[in-house]
This record gives sequence, structure tokens and C-alpha cells, in this order.
Amino acid sequence: MSISNHLLTDEQIVEFITKGYLVLQNDLPPQLHKDVMDKIYYVMHEEGNPGNNILPRVPDIAEFFETPIVKGALTSVLGPDYYMHPHRHCHYNQPGNQAPGGGEWHKDGYWSSMRSHRPWWAMIFYYTQDITEDLGPTAIMPGSQYYEKFLGDKGETLLPTGKAGTMVMVHFDLWHKASLNVSNLDRYMLKFQFARLKEPEYPSWNHKNKEMVLPEGTPAIHLNLWQDVWDWLRHEPARSVAAKTIDDYDLSQLKADLNAMDASVRGRAADQLGLIGEAAASYVSELGRLLSDPVEAVALNAAYALGHMGLAGTRTLLEQLQHGSNLIAKRAAYGLQGSGSIAIPGLIGTLGHKEENRRALAAFVLGMLGSTASEAVPALIMSLQDQSQWVRRNSIEALGMIVHPADQIVPALVKALKESLLEESADSAKSGDLYVQNQTYIINKNGYTAALSLLRAGKEGDADIVVDALKKALNSKDRYLRAYAAEALSHVRTEEAIDALIRFGRSSRWCPDTHKYSTF
Repeated sequence: MSISNHLLTDEQIVEFITKGYLVLQNDLPPQLHKDVMDKIYYVMHEEGNPGNNILPRVPDIAEFFETPIVKGALTSVLGPDYYMHPHRHCHYNQPGNQAPGGGEWHKDGYWSSMRSHRPWWAMIFYYTQDITEDLGPTAIMPGSQYYEKFLGDKGETLLPTGKAGTMVMVHFDLWHKASLNVSNLDRYMLKFQFARLKEPEYPSWNHKNKEMVLPEGTPAIHLNLWQDVWDWLRHEPARSVAAKTIDDYDLSQLKADLNAMDASVRGRAADQLGLIGEAAASYVSELGRLLSDPVEAVALNAAYALGHMGLAGTRTLLEQLQHGSNLIAKRAAYGLQGSGSIAIPGLIGTLGHKEENRRALAAFVLGMLGSTASEAVPALIMSLQDQSQWVRRNSIEALGMIVHPADQIVPALVKALKESLLEESADSAKSGDLYVQNQTYIINKNGYTAALSLLRAGKEGDADIVVDALKKALNSKDRYLRAYAAEALSHVRTEEAIDALIRFGRSSRWCPDTHKYSTF
């Protein structure tokens, strides 16, 4: 069934960029939702939550994610070859079983080595029943996806509701929580996660307007950041939001506003200078100072404004990446995405920095720059031998995003995957390295990332060496590495790859009808 009539509009994409979510309605028979909910009820009450196995345990759920509505939405945000991640979960909110106010605000545990402002990942919250506020829907905080710090009472709380089949597609990093179920009914929500497999090559939605047009009444909080995402999704070079000249602004007032006591005034001034672009390059030192602003929103505006100020802004960002505090360096890394190709020589140089944090951030930015960063491939391959696991992992992911030259990248990824499998052991999780102790749900972090990168780039390389490595990865201790390896084999699709998948399926097949009461 064609999804062309169900792709998102420009207006919906802008809403997703600015607010971090879209509420959509899946048009499916009510009886299907009821049947699925009845099966989920049985599983939850008789067997317990099956976690990642919710889909094979209740196979009809797959129909929810095969409709033109869902495929159109995910294609619009993540591209046509998005991947359903193997982690999925049925969230069960029992009547009155939460503390006052519901659960805790949080971002989900992420799967890459760093969180990305650009939508490489998305989630869908799917309701199998009519959902009202009394039932305790998942609360979301619109626009919070770009913040590492929780906004608290400064943020807006929204409780999406609707008929059975209501789904909320969210940016992966949107702050959310379970709200209090004050009804006498069980509430079920299916959370599924999806990954983008390659950088945008064209606008994958129903795109008509070249310019990003904000809906009337939208607070202009992060114009340069939003523009960066819009341009990236359109496969266009980063640029300023509007074609305004320096004469359109009172520069003396903007300079004064950068020092205002009110954080919203500082943030707006930084954003406005970013709109001017290179013509406002004389203000880069003031904007560089704001990278340390205690208010995260202000610092982000300064970072993205500097990214729009050409060589002068890029030099300031690189300086802060290399010599600022860890927090400032991270903010500078996000801003450097907007600098584009002019940042690449400095980022390559930073791969040799004495501090692992800076080397890892440089690799992260090079990955975000994608195919434009092909000249960095030799340096990134050298970084696969870095003593820091975090640097190696960022470099592995960056290579999978850059893709070409595949004849260099794919063998390097294969080597990284094989080395990670040799090193894989339970002892690695007990390391004193704080990075290794993060994301404990990923046992083999570098192998996991290498398999993901081969899922993205492996079909562009020598199939024989790729399949050989992926076959070995099917025996990894890391369940997500195994899942990526299986999916990557399906993309390579040679006879040997298919044979490996068949053998893997025979031993790992989950029977959706088997439960604790079944005897055969």
C-alpha cells in the first residue's frame, strides 16, 4: 500500500522540530485493538511483562506499525529505510499504583555514544485503548528534546489523549514520564524505537516550502538550532534563518542584551546575531562567552549562532571544543554541526588532542557532518586504535554515517567488530572506566556500534568480509549486537548471508504461543 498520501507536511515537520512530538491517529479496526489489548492483559497478568519479546508474544502488534500512517510518519522523519530497534516495551500503568503525580521525568536510555539534536532516532508511544487523562497517559514536555537539564516547572506538561490507535511520535530525547492513573482501568502503552540508517539525501516528507515557516504564536526560542535541523533534513547546507541584513538590527542593543540579567533576553540576542550570520562575526567573542551560560537554552543559542558565522564563528567553537570545560566543549560540538565543511580540518586536528573527551567530541561532529566529512576517514580509522573506548566508539559510529569511501570504511568496521568480539567478556562490564559503566544495557559497546555501522554501510563494501564478521557477531553475548548483525545480514542479502540468517533463526526463534501454562 502506498504511503505517499500519508507523508507528513512541512507544517508537521516544523512542529516535530520545534516541539519534539506529533500526535497521530492510526486508522485500524477497533476489534484489532481490542483483541491485542485482551492478549496483552492476559500476558501481563498471567505471565509478566515480556519486555523485548512483546512483539513475538503478541504478533498482531506488528499490524500497528505496518500502516501507511505509521510508515509515512517514520519515513518523513527518519528516511525510507528506517529500522525498528530490537528494544521495545509494553508500559503497564495500573490504577493508582504511582506516587503522587506519576513517574519521574526522564529521557530514555540512548543507544548511540552521544545524544543527537538531529533526528537519528525516534520513538512511538502507541495506545491500544481509548486514552483519557484519567488513565494516566505518558506525559511529555514539548520542546525539551534539546536539553540535558530538566526544565522543571519552567516546562510545559502535555497529556496526549485520543481513541484507540492514538500514537505519539516523539524525538528520542524528549523528556517524558508516566502520569498518574486515577481510573479503575489498566492502561497499556506500547513503546517502540526506530533508528535512521543514513543521512538525509532529500526531503522525505511532502515537502513544498523551501523556508521553515513557524506557526503563528510559536515562541522564537531556538531559531538557529531549528534551522539547522530543517536544513539537515532537507539535505541543504546550514544557513541563517532569514535573509536579513545587519542594518535590520540595532546592534548596540543586541550587544547590551547579551549581558542582560534576564536569560530569555540573552538567549534571544544570541539567536538574532545568528540570523545575521557572518556579518555579525565581530560578536563571536561575546557569543563564545555565552557558551558557559548557566542557562542551557542561552548556551545552545550561542553555539548554533556561532555555527552560522562562517570561519570566525567556527574558530571560536573549535577553540572552546579544544580548551573549554567539558560542558562548554560539548555545547561547542553541537554548534560545529552548523559550521559544515569549514570545520573539518580543525576537527581532524582535534582527533589528536591529549584529552579523550575532546577526541571523542571531534569524532561525533564528523559523524554528524556525514558524507561531507569523507576527508576525515583516514584519521577516523586511525582513531579506531585509540586507547579510549569512547573515542573508538564515536569513530566507529562516525564512519558508519559517512559511508564513503566504502572500500576504506567497511574493512575498518569489520576489523573493529571482530576485535570487539575477541575482547568481549563479562569482566569488561566491571571496569573502573566510568564510560564503560554507562549504558549497562549494552554489553559490548564498540561491537554493538560496529554492527550498527555495518547495518548502515556494510552493503556498500565487500560482501564476503562483511558476512564473515556478521556471522561471528550472531554469537555475541550482547543481544542488541546480535539483532543488528541479523538485520545487517538481511541488507547484504547474499546467499551466504541468507543461509546464516536461516541458521540463526532456527536456534533463536521465539514461539509466540508458548507460555508457562502450555505443555507442547
